[in-house]
Amino acid sequence: MARIDLTQGPVWRALATVSAPMSLGILGVLSVGLADAYFLGQLGEAPLAAVGFIYPVTTAVTSLSIGLSAGANAAISQSVGRGDSEAETNRLAVHAILLGVVIALLVALMFHLGAGALFSLMGAKDDVLKEAQSYAPFWALSFPFLVGMALLNAVFRAHGDGATAAVIMLIAALLNIALDPILIYGLGPIPEMSTAGAALATALARIFTLVVAFIYALRVGAISRPKILLDGIGSSVCEVIRVGLPAAFSNAINPAGMAMVTAAAATLGDTVVAGLGAAQRVQSVALVPLLALSAGIGPVVGQNWGADQNGRARIAVLRSWQFCLCYGLAAAVVLTIFAPQISGFIASDVAAADRAAQYLRIVSWSFLGYGVLVTANAAMNARSKAVWSMGLSLARIFVVYVPLAWLGVWMFGYPGILGAAIAANFAALPGAYFAGRKTGLVGE
Repeated sequence: MARIDLTQGPVWRALATVSAPMSLGILGVLSVGLADAYFLGQLGEAPLAAVGFIYPVTTAVTSLSIGLSAGANAAISQSVGRGDSEAETNRLAVHAILLGVVIALLVALMFHLGAGALFSLMGAKDDVLKEAQSYAPFWALSFPFLVGMALLNAVFRAHGDGATAAVIMLIAALLNIALDPILIYGLGPIPEMSTAGAALATALARIFTLVVAFIYALRVGAISRPKILLDGIGSSVCEVIRVGLPAAFSNAINPAGMAMVTAAAATLGDTVVAGLGAAQRVQSVALVPLLALSAGIGPVVGQNWGADQNGRARIAVLRSWQFCLCYGLAAAVVLTIFAPQISGFIASDVAAADRAAQYLRIVSWSFLGYGVLVTANAAMNARSKAVWSMGLSLARIFVVYVPLAWLGVWMFGYPGILGAAIAANFAALPGAYFAGRKTGLVGE
C-alpha cells in the first residue's frame, strides 16, 4: 500500500491531510445518532427517552473499537515512521484485526445478555425500558462488524490515508440513515419496528460496509495474509494491547460518565432525560471537527515519533490546541444563537426541546476544553503513553463531572448538570497541559 509521509512539509498540512476527510466520515457516523433521535422522536417521548439511555451505553461499548484502533494506529504509524518493511507493517495490521474481532464477539455477547439489567439500573422504566431493551440484540449483532471497520480505518489512517477511512464511514452512515425510516416506521410488507428498527438499520449497514471495505483493502494491499498467519502474533498483540486496552478504557470513561449523569437526570423525569439525550446528539455533531482533529493527530504524532522527529510532534499538538480554541468559540456562538431551532428539530416534545436548548446555550462555551482533551489523549496514545490519557479521562469524569452532576441535581436540579459539564470540560485544560509535559508532547 502506498504510504503518505507525514514527517515532511508544514505540520498543519500533515494534520489537514488526515483530519479534513475524517471530519466528513465522523460527521456521517454521528449523524446516524442524530437521525435515530429525530425519527424515534416522532413516535413520542418513550422512544426518544430510550435513546437517552441507549446512547451513553452503546458509546461506552463502542469505545472498545476506538481503543483497539488507537492501539493499531500507534503500532502501525510508528512502524511506517521507522521505515519498517511492508510485510512487517502488514503483519501488525492483520493481527490487530484478528484480535479485535475475537474481543468484539465476546463483548457483544455480554452486552446482549446484560443490556436489560443495565438500562434498569440507569433508571429506565416501563415503556422506556421496553424500547431500550428492543435495541440491544440487533446492536450486539452489529458490534463485531463495527470493530472490524474501525481497525481497517486505523490501518488506512496510519499510512496517512484519511480519505479512504472517511469514505468507509460515510457509506455505513448513509446506508444506515436511508434504512432508518423504512425499518422504524415500516414500509409495505416491512412492519413498524420502532427502536428495534433503528438497531437493525445499523446492523445491516455495518455488515454491508465491512464486506465492501475488506474487499477494497485486499485489492489495494492495505492488508494481505502473512505467509504464516500466526507468526509473531504474540508480539503484535502485545504491541496493540499496550496502547489499545488503556485507550479503550480511556474512551469508555466519558460515555460511562454520561451514563451516570443520565441516571442523575432520570431522577428529574423522562422529559429531562429526553432533552439531555437530544442535546448530547447535537453536541456530538458540533464536536465533529475536534474529533476529526483527534483522529488526524494520531498518525502525525505516531509517524514523527517513529522517525525521531519529536519536535514536529510537539508542534502538531500546539497547532491542534490552537484550532480547538478558535473552533470552540465559534461553535458556541452559533449554538447559542440557534439553540431553540436546532433543539425543536430534534425533539418533538416542547419541554424536552427547551431542556436541550438550555444545554446547548450554556455548555457549548466549554467545548474548547473537550477538544483539547481528546486531541491530547490521541497524541499520547499515538506515542504509546495511553496510561496518561486514561488517567486524564478518569480524573475529568470521576473527580469532576459525575460528583458535581449528582451534587448539582440535588442542589439546583437540571442547571446543576449543566454546571458540572462546564466544570469538567474546563478542568481538562490544565490536566492536558500537565500530562503533555510529562509525556514529552509539550515543550518547556
